Amino acid sequence: MKFTIVFIDGGYLSFISKFFGMGKPLKYKMEIFAKNLAKSKRLECKKIYFYTAPPYQDSIPTKEENERKANYDKFISKLKEVGIIVREGRCQKIDNIYQQKGVDTLLTIDLSRIPKQEGISDVIVLTSDTDFVPIIKDLSDDGINVILAYFTDKKRKSGLSLSNHLWKVCKDKIKIKREHFS
Repeated sequence: MKFTIVFIDGGYLSFISKFFGMGKPLKYKMEIFAKNLAKSKRLECKKIYFYTAPPYQDSIPTKEENERKANYDKFISKLKEVGIIVREGRCQKIDNIYQQKGVDTLLTIDLSRIPKQEGISDVIVLTSDTDFVPIIKDLSDDGINVILAYFTDKKRKSGLSLSNHLWKVCKDKIKIKREHFS
């Protein structure tokens, strides 16, 4: 059996989980989800990377911000307990809109290190972001098969929209189904 590494954009996965949960996140184990994705392509999951950012906290955090952060810390702790590699950017508040910063860069750095890891010819990337097209193209040119794990509602600019450029650069794909979560 061939080995794979699964790279998960946590923000995108959250949209997918809420879609399948009809507005509420599904309850599932991240490691089972990643292994199910790999199994669907007859691959064995060697490592899982999860990309996210901790919730925003003001210099004097509100009660809600503290609660969100405590829940986040508990979630991240559970991921790390089962061996998932968690890579964290930061959350920035701009004009009362919260945005993750640095997350895509971390994922790109980790993808760029793939050719150096022995025995990996396929990787699974769960994202919808066109920013990853150049690194995916480079990996493909180096003989790495990048499998896009995706779900889309086919609505432009929704949390589940998917870039045509990303679609074209990945020759192999996994459409995420509810069964992947169980």
